[in-house]
Amino acid sequence: MKIWNALLGLFCLVLTGPAAAALPVPPAPALEARAWLLLDVQSGQTLAARNPDARIEPASLTKLMTAYIVFSALRDGRLALNQPLVVSEKAWRTEGSRMFLDPKRPVLVEDLLKGMIVQSGNDACIVLAEAIAGSEDGFAALMNQTARRLGMSQTRFVNATGLPHPQHYSTARDLARLSTALIRDFPEFYKLYAMKEYTYNGIKQPNRNRLLWLDPNVDGVKTGHTESAGYCLIASSQRDQRRLLSVVVGTSSDAARAMESQKLLNYGFQFFETARLYSANQAVARIRIYKGSSNEVQAGFQQDFYVTVPRGSANRIKAELHFTNPMLAPVSRGQKVANLRLSLDGQPLGDFPLVALQGVSVANIIGRGWDSLLLLFK
Repeated sequence: MKIWNALLGLFCLVLTGPAAAALPVPPAPALEARAWLLLDVQSGQTLAARNPDARIEPASLTKLMTAYIVFSALRDGRLALNQPLVVSEKAWRTEGSRMFLDPKRPVLVEDLLKGMIVQSGNDACIVLAEAIAGSEDGFAALMNQTARRLGMSQTRFVNATGLPHPQHYSTARDLARLSTALIRDFPEFYKLYAMKEYTYNGIKQPNRNRLLWLDPNVDGVKTGHTESAGYCLIASSQRDQRRLLSVVVGTSSDAARAMESQKLLNYGFQFFETARLYSANQAVARIRIYKGSSNEVQAGFQQDFYVTVPRGSANRIKAELHFTNPMLAPVSRGQKVANLRLSLDGQPLGDFPLVALQGVSVANIIGRGWDSLLLLFK
């Protein structure tokens, strides 16, 4: 099939006022960590990384997946925040960090969420897992199903807590994907990750995420630690409508994971900017359709489309439209119909699929015949 290239009409990101000079982007800071990754949540672009696909022990970062499944159950009505749950002996006796549940006293789902998120309670995780799946093993199967659905191809879970197991592993990239999904899909519950402390059973425990105290722009997400995993932190920060996510694993101390994460977030905010190029369902292009009830289809994105570039360079983004010609009806809404190829100063930024913003059905016999004649001479 012949591919036609066309410069997208009048595409240059228009900024108000004079264009700012591009800020030179230095290399990312060298971090004292086994692996790390910096992600722009809006554009989905990785800004910097080291060993992002290396297998790592996620420790209590595992609880992000436990929370994701619990949030899903709450959204779907399978659990309720005011629902009391029984504390099993297994949950009560679990090792590691805990919220100090009383096996003789039922506990509300809302309290368990706060105990899991703020206090990193392993006992809370097991109570929630048993309530949703009947057992922790059954819950682990749900975790792995959800991981596959989210595209976490290098992750496997065997428990809901993150306690060490040779077959319990993930990567910095997969954990960034999970954290992004949690923030995007459950904003009403994500705010719990900003809580600095929580008291249950008369015991007050602080959130182990030091950045909640050190940086007012940080509003989550989760710490993790075992002797074998080292000290880990996934942190998210929002400044001027931009949200960045850092994943730092395998540092030497609690203080180090906070300091290294702060370095990474500051680097991303200082040297990069994120621009919204198109709104959801905005027509990026109109493509000629043959043998259809309409002569053209509008192509665009179904969600707001962002791109992250070095600070001061967004006004120099260029775009080309790539599509198959001729394009024949029928076309369904949401069907991929073209690629938008973006570049900056001659360097490719990537190809991004455009979809049909409305469907185009097949024309009647007269319309199809006329277009057949046109195609003979095209």
